Amino acid sequence: MIAGQGSYPKMVAAAVRAAGIPLKLIAFEAETLPELVASFGPDDLRRLKVGQLGHMLEALRDFKAGYALMAGQITPRRLFHGLHPDLKATRILLSLKRRNAETIFGAIAGEIESLGVTLLDARAFLDAHLVSSGCMTGRSFPIDPEYVSHGVQIARESARLDIGQGCVVRKGTVLAIEAFEGTDEMLRRAGSFKTDATLFVKTVKARQDWRFDVPCFGLRTLETMREAGLAAAALEAGRVILLDKPAVLQQARAWGISLLGFE
Repeated sequence: MIAGQGSYPKMVAAAVRAAGIPLKLIAFEAETLPELVASFGPDDLRRLKVGQLGHMLEALRDFKAGYALMAGQITPRRLFHGLHPDLKATRILLSLKRRNAETIFGAIAGEIESLGVTLLDARAFLDAHLVSSGCMTGRSFPIDPEYVSHGVQIARESARLDIGQGCVVRKGTVLAIEAFEGTDEMLRRAGSFKTDATLFVKTVKARQDWRFDVPCFGLRTLETMREAGLAAAALEAGRVILLDKPAVLQQARAWGISLLGFE
């Protein structure tokens, strides 16, 4: 497992271990959770700085890996600050006309698979934590279906244009589009309008590469919604991962936040 930040890699590790599959970890300094790193012995662990692609490929060779899975985000600002590209990474970055998650991770995925390593779907082992269809927090969803449909249309178009995979709308008006700043900052920006009936929508790209950059929704995002005064979210069913689904749904109900899975 090539692990970025957050609880997502931790969930994957637990699921893989529960399935009895041998697991090794490639971790990144100041990104991968320390407690996850600590759960691996020295023979099953490699620590790298963000950007050391050559070292990552060497680690996969040393591990004799047949399969790999990328889980967890790398802080977006590292594209500008805190990146330590080695020669391999520098060559890839210079070859890209557009630098975003799709192009960068797509190029990295190509390098990994050139070793004969199969990159798994990033949702692997987490079927129980995928968003379900319908209102997951109660019998009814507080946002009119027409406005949900509008939000889904905006989110999908934004994803198609490779801007971001989320938006916040209110009764047919677009309040915010997710871009490079990420989900939490977008939610705070939308919350600054201090209006009612706001809806956060999270989707995936029409041609999503499931090997990386799979949208996630967890307790941190839920907390940000609460702080921003947003009380409803629509998430694409079967595609967005709920980071610890039971805990997210329990907390959403406790805070009065409605979560809908749409097709």
